[in-house]
Amino acid sequence: MIKLAIIIGSTRQKRKGEVIARWVREIAASHSEVEAELVDLKDFKLPHLGEEVSTEMEPHNQANLQAWSEKIASFDAYIFVTPEYNHGPSGVLKNAIDHLYSEWNNKAAGFVGYGYIGGARAVEHLRLVMGEIQVADVKGQVAISLSSDFEDYTLFQPRSFQGEAVNTMLDQLIAWGGALKTLRATPVAN
Repeated sequence: MIKLAIIIGSTRQKRKGEVIARWVREIAASHSEVEAELVDLKDFKLPHLGEEVSTEMEPHNQANLQAWSEKIASFDAYIFVTPEYNHGPSGVLKNAIDHLYSEWNNKAAGFVGYGYIGGARAVEHLRLVMGEIQVADVKGQVAISLSSDFEDYTLFQPRSFQGEAVNTMLDQLIAWGGALKTLRATPVAN
């Protein structure tokens, strides 16, 4: 069994990512090898990396960071549901990734991008980041178009091939997530 986090990569009020992430989780539920959980960045309220914070906020920030660390460490694989803002992922998603390192190592990741061209540039940016934090990103990805997969840019109605793309990505994540889980279980000699 692979524990999979579907990470909602935006905290904006009118974000599209939550409805997309719920759709991905519904598809993942049909895979018996996957236990999928939505992880919403809104629930963690992480400080900006390197931000000066007052001493009265420090215990609160540390508790949020500890909760984030424990949550991310508990998974074998991730699907990042990312918007594309100015040719990249959201700042809040990049900030959340940057707060951790070892919790991500030797795990697998897939991507569901969304935007006017399917979030392709945001996904390409995240692929570079994944390499640095030792996450194996799978080839299969999903590119949701705000104009073609939403009616009037509001009602999510993905085209039929999008579900097939999610299943392809999930198959790859199951294979890579399982292989890397075995790797993490084997102690590395110094």
